[in-house]
Amino acid sequence: MPVVRRPSASRVRTHHAASPWLFLLPGLAVVATFSLYPFLTTVHKAFTDARTLTPGTWVGLANFRAMLDDEQFWTALRNSALYVALVVPFTVLLPLLLALLVQKQLPGVAFFRSAFYTPVVASVVVVALIWGWMLDDRGLLNALLHTLGAGPVDFLGNSWLLLLSAMALTVWKGLGYYMVIYLAALANVPRELHEAAAVDGAGALRRFVSVTVPAVRSTMVLVGALSSVAAFKVFSEVYLLAGPTGGPAGQDTTLVMLVQRTGTGLNGRVGYASALSLVVFVIALLLMLLVLRADRKEDA
Repeated sequence: MPVVRRPSASRVRTHHAASPWLFLLPGLAVVATFSLYPFLTTVHKAFTDARTLTPGTWVGLANFRAMLDDEQFWTALRNSALYVALVVPFTVLLPLLLALLVQKQLPGVAFFRSAFYTPVVASVVVVALIWGWMLDDRGLLNALLHTLGAGPVDFLGNSWLLLLSAMALTVWKGLGYYMVIYLAALANVPRELHEAAAVDGAGALRRFVSVTVPAVRSTMVLVGALSSVAAFKVFSEVYLLAGPTGGPAGQDTTLVMLVQRTGTGLNGRVGYASALSLVVFVIALLLMLLVLRADRKEDA
């Protein structure tokens, strides 16, 4: 009878140790090709004077020094910072209130869940175009104001009103997405906590502050981090409402819009746009770290 040789234990262990990496290899290759390599290329070009059709030469920190004297950069930074300051509180609190509303098993609640989530799956281009028609001088909102006896409001011609309109669009479109995250967190809150608080005489508002908020605080931190980064990197909403020029005299330009405007075209300043992109990345990373650090301080 022939003798069957079994593979040695070392060979079996080597095979098992390499197997996970073989499964991860296609995904890692995609990430390296479409994320890591472009990121490293952007970092390198940030220190050059590259343009669209020329590779450029090494200029060191010249692009970053140029930002300090660039009025458009400070305007874009102000708008992006305002976007974070005004949008994030609403995207943290309003979806939580919606989640509490649709969490209850009431007749027709499934319809409202779908209705609140519909803007999430809708194309931002389509949504922004609809909002633009509504906010136009002859749009639905001004027609309603005219019916009430009020004069037309130039939502898209005034730089501040245009920026606030874009913020309202961002909040409205993100409500359903963050609502679903809160629904998952609220499902893990023990019902006994609310019942005990009700027995102690706590009203609905008191139970919300003392029971619901502490129970979903980690989820609120997550939503705050995600919405902060998304608000700081906003592009589509402002671009579609304000146009490629960034509103009147470019006063509604955000940082990502400035990157797009600077780095595109046959004579685009790719090196300067890469430096702007690096600044956006660093600030967005710092925002996320600050939110997570604040959460750790509260835990301590």
